[in-house]
Amino acid sequence: MTSEAHLLTPEERTQAVQELQSLGWGEITARDAIYKEFVFKTFNQAFGFMTRVALQAEKMNHHPEWFNVYNKVQITLTTHDCGKLTRKDVKLAQFIEKVATS
Repeated sequence: MTSEAHLLTPEERTQAVQELQSLGWGEITARDAIYKEFVFKTFNQAFGFMTRVALQAEKMNHHPEWFNVYNKVQITLTTHDCGKLTRKDVKLAQFIEKVATS
């Protein structure tokens, strides 16, 4: 399935972004992407979080842009194939939120 099949309608995009913003995600409008920084108590917790996200991202064949220093993990999601925010990004962000709170 191509990334075009995952494009959000304007209504879906508005709703998804609003829901994710309520969870602390921000928009990067210049790139049509979303971004969030996660802070953990230790490097081990941050790395465990990244490992869980990485396994899901691989299953989805949809990989985040991220940066890690000690207990902080910064994540940017966009679909590179089409240069837009898609359903895949929303789905991965929702998974990331579940992992971060478990």
